[in-house]
Amino acid sequence: MKTKYGQLAKACLLLFAAGGAMASSHREAPFITTAPKVDGTDFYMFSSYEPGRAGFVTLLANYQPLQAPHGGPNYFKMDPNGLYEIHIDNNGDAREDISFQFRFKNKLNSITLPIGGANVAIPLTQAGAVTGPNSTNLNVNETFTVDVMRGDRRGGQRAAITNAAGGSATFDKPVDNIGNKTIPNYKAYADQHIYTVNIPGCALPGKLFVGQRKDPFAIGLGVVFDLVNAPLAVITDPALINAGVNVIDGFNTTTLALEVHKTCLTAGNDPVIGAWTTASLRQGQLLDPTPAPDHQTSSSRNGGAWTQVSRLGMPLVNEVVIGLPVKDRFNSSKPKDDAQFGVFVTNPTFPRLLEIAFGQPAGAFAPSNLPRTDLVAAFLTGIKGLNQPLNVTPSEMLRLNTSIAATPEAQQNRLGIVGNILAGGTDNAGFPNGRRPKDDIVDITLVAAMGGLCVANGNNNAFQLGAACNPAAVPLAANNTVFKLHDGVDQAVIPLLPQFPYLNTPVPGAGPGSAGVPATP
Repeated sequence: MKTKYGQLAKACLLLFAAGGAMASSHREAPFITTAPKVDGTDFYMFSSYEPGRAGFVTLLANYQPLQAPHGGPNYFKMDPNGLYEIHIDNNGDAREDISFQFRFKNKLNSITLPIGGANVAIPLTQAGAVTGPNSTNLNVNETFTVDVMRGDRRGGQRAAITNAAGGSATFDKPVDNIGNKTIPNYKAYADQHIYTVNIPGCALPGKLFVGQRKDPFAIGLGVVFDLVNAPLAVITDPALINAGVNVIDGFNTTTLALEVHKTCLTAGNDPVIGAWTTASLRQGQLLDPTPAPDHQTSSSRNGGAWTQVSRLGMPLVNEVVIGLPVKDRFNSSKPKDDAQFGVFVTNPTFPRLLEIAFGQPAGAFAPSNLPRTDLVAAFLTGIKGLNQPLNVTPSEMLRLNTSIAATPEAQQNRLGIVGNILAGGTDNAGFPNGRRPKDDIVDITLVAAMGGLCVANGNNNAFQLGAACNPAAVPLAANNTVFKLHDGVDQAVIPLLPQFPYLNTPVPGAGPGSAGVPATP
């Protein structure tokens, strides 16, 4: 290490190695590593930027991390014993006012072939090419329902979301992208599972899709975990923000996607909504020593109250903010009880951990504006003048000001609000005002952790972050050094769709475009 700047850049990247799996919430707490089907990985909420969809809000909840596209023969079906939810708080009291509840059912068709006079069940998910929903060549047909619950998630008023074409409350889920021979045109096949839906209590219809997508996140995980095994010339040079390798580029995830008009989500005259996603399992499970011949609950019997095991609002919170002893508790908690985690935000440990790791005295890197009102605003209340509700109870969730118009994809600033302030632009529709797939969450988090919000606000005075939040409290304020930090992988170059559901077609298990498959036999 030849310079303080070089030390700092490497130290900031070590933040991720110290914090857990950063992608963005893949395997973030001890228990959830044992239940990947209900592991929430990323959550997005943004004003829809698809042309012609002004006024709509898109909600994307990703589950099941690091899906290897060649992971057959069972692939990555959702858990029929799980309850997946997206919650909306529209009055700032840290309690859900609207919950969208997803449940899944997997029907085993028991396809057989006549072999020597006997009909024998096949071992695969498919028995031929698949081109449309509910194909007879699929050995397992996946379906799901979505209910909207108004009020308390367990005791409120429930109503079913229905297909605008025909009125059914049951929807088909596409099988995962097995490969190009089984599904010759996966995009065309998956697009048949995008539904226009009627949402009870909403005057305007919305859109719905549930299915596998290419993981939209970008980070060099292997390099980070190997004590930032990358040349300093790369990670300290802002011109090389995409010089690293995005090692999760070849993996998929499963997306629960909803597009709802903002008038169905807001309440009164407050345009700000908060949201988070959770997954729950039944409290009790009894393993069956003689599983039944089905694909639903064959290996266990489940009962008791729903117990929340996964929670995700703002990205990276459970990785780099919440202390290791209470990571499982955070995943099981509700925003209304977040006062118990407040010290992790007001007095964050990771800036000091970085100083200790590099033998630096306290204050060499870490901002001195304690308690960290800038992080409280970003994570717990929303930023006043941007996305803070009229009345707010401090709690962790994504917050979106629905009155701020969407920015077309080509004009979106990769550093969200901070980048927009620095550029003097008009893109106020990015993180932490919601989260778009293009927002470079890792780089933004680096900047925010080391005091970048204070520096940006001090230079522009755009938002109210507290009297202690000023450039003098940030050791890296000089020459805007804090804004030059990056992880060597550029989120903004990840290919996306220009329309709902925005996340790209999943990587196939075999054939052109597949990952880890030789081009020739």
